[in-house]
Amino acid sequence: MAKENTKIEDYAFLSDTQTGALVSRDGCVDWLCFPRFDSPACFASLLGEKQNGHWLFFTDEEVIAVRRRYRGETLILETELETKNGAVRLIDFMPPRGENPDIIRIIEGLRGKVSMQMELIIRFDYGQIVPWVRLRKRSGGLEAVAGPDALILRTPVETHGKDLTTVAEFTVAKGDRIPFVLTWFASHTDPPRKINPEHALRDTEVFWGDWAKRFETKGKWRDAIVRSLITLKGLTYAPTGGLVAALTTSLPEQIGGVRNWDGFCAPSPAARHKCKRSTV
Repeated sequence: MAKENTKIEDYAFLSDTQTGALVSRDGCVDWLCFPRFDSPACFASLLGEKQNGHWLFFTDEEVIAVRRRYRGETLILETELETKNGAVRLIDFMPPRGENPDIIRIIEGLRGKVSMQMELIIRFDYGQIVPWVRLRKRSGGLEAVAGPDALILRTPVETHGKDLTTVAEFTVAKGDRIPFVLTWFASHTDPPRKINPEHALRDTEVFWGDWAKRFETKGKWRDAIVRSLITLKGLTYAPTGGLVAALTTSLPEQIGGVRNWDGFCAPSPAARHKCKRSTV
């Protein structure tokens, strides 16, 4: 869950080379702009509270250990949660897209059984707009619509609404792989067709692996250099080649300071006010 003492450097970065997300150490998406880097955020708890939008998976069991890493030379993030009853791995990624952007989260059971919960709070325009949410059986998912923006969540897990939040409770056993796919689309159009999350995972791994192989230099600093290059690639807007200075958009170097690190998107005045709550 997003916390006031979470530091910017503790966040992991996801990208599909057209937009990006920030994921906390405990597996919460606290920042996401859809459909582009310069679009208003639909998850903005990074700049305020969870009511400003986030996507969290958690367990009520005591967590003994948390480990995370990127899978090889990719932007596929793996976060492992271990409890006394079992262990799960949360696989987060954004597949390089066609027309519609996706963020995909797969819960994999590693050991025993773990009771998990999901908390999805969608708030468009930097946390200011509560969407209209409806179940669309024809589209096979849960839609959230506000103005020109719409998101659809597709998962085999049953969800329900509670206090303007989409929640779910489920158990993950060893060998299980439970997908959650969140896709943006323009609200005046029909939702895009379903994608296969496992195929998308494979394609994403191939995309980043093939790109990283272009750097042929060997040596003790290769891993650090390639990771830096992958990050820069993830901050590059693919249609134009434009580089985003920072995914965090306008967060100050010092709290209350005027020096910030803008990308080519900037929060609304309300979001800027919220950013004073963040720890940098």
